[in-house]
Amino acid sequence: MLAALFATHTLHRLLAEDGYAAVALFVMVESLGIPFPGETMVITASLYAGATHDLVVSLIWLSAAAGAIVGDNIGFAVGHWGGYALARRYGSKVHLDEAKLKVGRLVFERHGGKVVFFGRFVSILRTYAAFLAGTNRMLYARFLLFNAAGAVIWSGIYALAFYYAGSALTRFRAPVDYALGGLAAVVVIGFIVWLRRQEQRLEREAERIYPGPLDG
Repeated sequence: MLAALFATHTLHRLLAEDGYAAVALFVMVESLGIPFPGETMVITASLYAGATHDLVVSLIWLSAAAGAIVGDNIGFAVGHWGGYALARRYGSKVHLDEAKLKVGRLVFERHGGKVVFFGRFVSILRTYAAFLAGTNRMLYARFLLFNAAGAVIWSGIYALAFYYAGSALTRFRAPVDYALGGLAAVVVIGFIVWLRRQEQRLEREAERIYPGPLDG
């Protein structure tokens, strides 16, 4: 309880001093793949704006969306240049061979838009979706489209909802977070099971679409 009060006080102080820049920075850092309270900052900023009117909710929305887009694009670049290189170099040590890398690329080519867009709304996926998209060489223009759409809609929902509904929504935040976390776990586990069952078929299809070495 004391930790939560201290954290809230710290965020309020940052908002009072840095305002929209703090919102953009927190969301950007979270989107880089670093566990950070980006979503909490958007909620706190919106509640703060509703209570004090020192901040404008539309600018909170814009700041959060900008932070999300910038952070995700950096995360995508890190995955594209760093994550992929690591997978190519050390993947064999964890049974991530050429065939599985091709399957990953195939999955992101077909379903990457959904992963990037809906991942913005689930805390676990929000942190890593952009990095995985870059690692699996998702087409950048497609990534940017779905990423920007998810960032704008996500930030708008949180900023406007908590600005207008205020503290009434905070009572439901913990149950909603648990529900979304549980849903994310179910989806991830289900996806892994599906990949396992379809592994050989997907490997054959990926080999047909990407014949020879991926870097060839």
